[in-house]
Amino acid sequence: MTELTSNRSSSLLRHLFVRFGFLVAFFAFFVFFAAWNPVFLQGGNLLNIVEGSAILLIVALGMTLIVATGGIDLSVGIALDFGAAFAIVAMKSYGADWITAAALGVSGGSIVGIVNAILVVGLRISPFMATLGTFFIGSSVQRIFTNGGGPISHRRMPDEFRNLAMGDIGGVPVEVIVAAVLCVIYFLVLERSIHGRRIHAMGMQRSASIVAGIRVNRVLIASYIVAAMTCAVGGLIAAASIRMFTPLSGFSYLLDAIAAVFIGAALHPRGRPNVLGTIAGVLFLGMVVNGLNLMGLNFNVKDALSGIILVSALALAVAQRKMR
Repeated sequence: MTELTSNRSSSLLRHLFVRFGFLVAFFAFFVFFAAWNPVFLQGGNLLNIVEGSAILLIVALGMTLIVATGGIDLSVGIALDFGAAFAIVAMKSYGADWITAAALGVSGGSIVGIVNAILVVGLRISPFMATLGTFFIGSSVQRIFTNGGGPISHRRMPDEFRNLAMGDIGGVPVEVIVAAVLCVIYFLVLERSIHGRRIHAMGMQRSASIVAGIRVNRVLIASYIVAAMTCAVGGLIAAASIRMFTPLSGFSYLLDAIAAVFIGAALHPRGRPNVLGTIAGVLFLGMVVNGLNLMGLNFNVKDALSGIILVSALALAVAQRKMR
């Protein structure tokens, strides 16, 4: 009887850990930062967390799409950089209006997706190696174009383009609205459409998807292009924020985007990438960065703690998926 009770208790704890382990960690950090500095709970600071996470969320959405297909995209930062570069150059060198510049920026990002699609689908290179190759190629292109990596500034950009990062509608920052719209679109496509079911089916069992008649190559091509274009939108906001294009600045979003996707997958009952989970993962990372900043820690100590927390969160996510 005692052994049976012990087994039931162990099973219950296992179930609670699998279902709510990350949520408990999220809440624990939230309470800790709130207790350490009351400023953390102020509305303005919470809005800063959301606003500061907008670009990462946009990039993480593109990563979510690719991971859902069963792949990985190490070139999301390059797509972001191309989006910023094409838009800045179009306005500064060719006098393009802000709408044309934004369209060219998104088109520039799509080039990265097209290259990835050619490598993965056409040449059958693994997504990891293909997108890693695109990353190195894109990095070199940026250095060559900027004569070694110097930034391209445009202080007189149109106010409409600048408002992508600095404007607001009804008190809500435009970049937050853009990220929210993309979240809704991605959620409807990935979680509420036949196309989304096909994507998840490919991610879970590629061979079975082919047998079922899913046009895997067509879905992959579309996914890589759409993901790159999404990241390019993040590049537009980044360029509008600092009024310049900084080569290789998109790399800083890569690891956090991967972490957010896998943390989010740990929250799903089936352990698969999903939009709501990715949002939670991004907000968790944004909360940690904001909380550590409010603690006033030394720069090096803060980075070390951020890394430890990130690795711990990923380890928790992996443990949840294995136990599931």
